[in-house]
Amino acid sequence: MADSDQNSVSSKMDEKNAVAEHVEASSHLNLDDLDSIENTESSRYAWLVSITAGVGGLLFGYDTGIISAILVYLGTDLGETLNASQKELITSITSGGAFLGAICAGLFADKYGRKLPIYSGCALFIIGAIIQAASFSIAQMTVGRLVVGLGVGSAAMIVPLYIAEVAPAKYRGRMIGLDNMSITGGQLISYGIGAAFASVSNGWRYMAGLGAVPAIVLCCLLPLCPESPRQLICQNKPDEAAKVIAKIFPNGTSEQVQQKVQHISIHVEQAQNALGNKSVWWQIKQLYVVPSNLRAMISACGLMAISQLGGFNSLMYYSSTLFALVGFSNPVAVGTVIAGTNFIFTWVNLMLVDRIGRRRILLCTMWGMSVALICAAICFHWIPINHDLTLKSSHIGAPAYLVLVSMVIYVGFYSSGMGNTAWLSSEFYPMEVRAAVGTMMLTLSCWGSNIIVASTFLTQMENTTPSGAFGFYAGICFFGWIAVYFCYPEVKGMTLEDIREVFKHGFGVKYARQAQKDAKYKSRNQASGDVIAVSGKV
Repeated sequence: MADSDQNSVSSKMDEKNAVAEHVEASSHLNLDDLDSIENTESSRYAWLVSITAGVGGLLFGYDTGIISAILVYLGTDLGETLNASQKELITSITSGGAFLGAICAGLFADKYGRKLPIYSGCALFIIGAIIQAASFSIAQMTVGRLVVGLGVGSAAMIVPLYIAEVAPAKYRGRMIGLDNMSITGGQLISYGIGAAFASVSNGWRYMAGLGAVPAIVLCCLLPLCPESPRQLICQNKPDEAAKVIAKIFPNGTSEQVQQKVQHISIHVEQAQNALGNKSVWWQIKQLYVVPSNLRAMISACGLMAISQLGGFNSLMYYSSTLFALVGFSNPVAVGTVIAGTNFIFTWVNLMLVDRIGRRRILLCTMWGMSVALICAAICFHWIPINHDLTLKSSHIGAPAYLVLVSMVIYVGFYSSGMGNTAWLSSEFYPMEVRAAVGTMMLTLSCWGSNIIVASTFLTQMENTTPSGAFGFYAGICFFGWIAVYFCYPEVKGMTLEDIREVFKHGFGVKYARQAQKDAKYKSRNQASGDVIAVSGKV
């Protein structure tokens, strides 16, 4: 028995030594040579997978957007007319649920794969939609919104991560952008549904119940999607990973496919050797004690927090309430203008993010958000609003229309820049901390900040006036713009494995700029060499 145990221990030690030797030997390889398949054309398959996964974003967008219309048309259907605090509870409880859902999804993502949490999220969306549609009390509605929030958090956590690991490097920004397009598309659809059922008796119940439809669609389509190649290699399934990579890069040779598998395997082995049997708490600690991880987290989570604290979701959750406040007779229809602007400019971001780059887009848009919010704050000063957020006059004057124009401009800058780029920041983390803790912390930054905005917006407007509230959001956007300039590097076109080197050089702004110049120079030389070689053959 002792000999058997000793042999087992010896076998494990030999296995660990073999892995260590493999990783050490791999460190002398030119890893760029193992990733040459990224230079070949990718297939429609990768886009179809990203679009399918993006339905999770549609769920996210619909359930966060539909509450704006529901709050306007609830009336006394829950037993009483809701005051500001009760509206904030029903709205913010979804963000609280999303906070918890993101934690659960992050803990299970590495152990059970990326797809299972998406399935779980779909089930939560369906259950939550049914509970909301059947609610006859504030408590029931709150529970329904909480359950939906758990699904929202799961989708927000896993879907961008899944797409990032499936997408080719040169299209990764645009493919993750598809998820953001789905979110804004879901919000736009929710406003359309809200306007369509505005005059229907108990129409808000249909608004809530229809949230189950895209969840059912996603459940039916998800079996057609593969598991992430990186996750398959983590599960010791390199052959399955190779099949997925071959579908994503159909023009790559079998040798290039195997090289890509080897490339991912090297980094997976390095991550697994670093982690060993360490607990989740140990992984969380690595975000703080490893300087490069800490800087990556500050850049990613900082931008995400600013994207929420800058006030955008106050419009998504309360736009109908806000436009009713300034005197518009059909606030849901007016709110649709905001949702439509959000959707259109998300498309702009999708088209530009991999061409112009994340950093440049942020620097070109965040100052505009601040200016638009300042204009709105000034216009609110000339709108006769009582302390309890009621309008002194039913007349809609020029300041109200200027508020609408300012909000449209603000949303245009937000959606084409920070609103979508913030979700790309999961690519900053090295693989050993990306899913279980890295992306989870990014998502928690989103929902933690979201809770603050959702639970305080109406109260803040009552206590500091609408001008004070929007002036506060303008200040956050301005100082966020300064932070991006110093702390947010450009990583467009870089593989996930290469990005981990960026934050080893401070916040990596200069390093990333130089690395991209070197890569462009190398690409041009290679192209020139190919032309010379072809000419020589001719």
